[in-house]
Amino acid sequence: MLTTKEVALFLNINEKMVYSLISEKGLPATKITGKWIFPKHLVEQWIEANILNYPEARTPLPPYQGILIFAGSNDPLLEKTLFLFNRTHAGHIAVFGNVGSMGGLQALRQNRCHIAASHLLQDDETDYNFDFASRELNNMPAIINFCRREQGILVQKENPKKIQSVSDLGRSEIQIVNRPPGTGTRLLLDRELSKAGIPTKQVKGYDHEVQGHIPVGLEILSGQADAGPAIRAVASMLDLDFIPLRWERYDLMIVKNRFFDEGVQLFLGFLHEDAFRQSAANLSGYDLSLTGKMVFPITP
Repeated sequence: MLTTKEVALFLNINEKMVYSLISEKGLPATKITGKWIFPKHLVEQWIEANILNYPEARTPLPPYQGILIFAGSNDPLLEKTLFLFNRTHAGHIAVFGNVGSMGGLQALRQNRCHIAASHLLQDDETDYNFDFASRELNNMPAIINFCRREQGILVQKENPKKIQSVSDLGRSEIQIVNRPPGTGTRLLLDRELSKAGIPTKQVKGYDHEVQGHIPVGLEILSGQADAGPAIRAVASMLDLDFIPLRWERYDLMIVKNRFFDEGVQLFLGFLHEDAFRQSAANLSGYDLSLTGKMVFPITP
């Protein structure tokens, strides 16, 4: 946590400007006993999210030659779909880099992937990804929905610690496992902790990070943690209990000059095939009503 003076030094501005940034630019802050304090990791995320000008990538992504590169947020259904795609389409290989939603957007900007997967909840909590994409990229990408999925808190079977909500994660006897900064799941947890008035330093295990939803579930299944943020599908797969937080939109973003690459079009077409729908049938916590539909740009 930073004080007003410390955050002013961190940003190299005067203290009066700090108060303006809180009210006008959404600088992350909270008041305790009448004084402003600033979670340093959220201030760093705020700085990154508000960058306007990025250097152009030195080298463009090579012409499509059969390797379709995904980067971004981890999802079990997406990983299963990539396996089916590779088995179905000889001569094409889809690969995935699990770097979190923000990492996927950065990879897209740097021409390191064809498709970025993201589920970043906007500040107004009414939509996903648009604001982040507009800030991160020089030009808005095409955005195709992959699925809607249910986010929440995984807990041990039969919930022995009687965890009922995010506010219980602040209890001294609760140990959590977390996701890395820049992932949509971590940002959602931070938002919910803030709304519940729980400082992150009060949450045991907050800095214990694993790279994926299933690893969160395995930490809880093995007894290394009591709870952790993840999607409902993992609770079903590992026979854990689940406390729902919200349904979210999990999208695929594609820069427009790569949208008609052969591999991209083959994958988007695959989302409308029976093989894909059947692969999702046995996974709980997914809604495919928007799958394969373009959510930006919106057509009449």
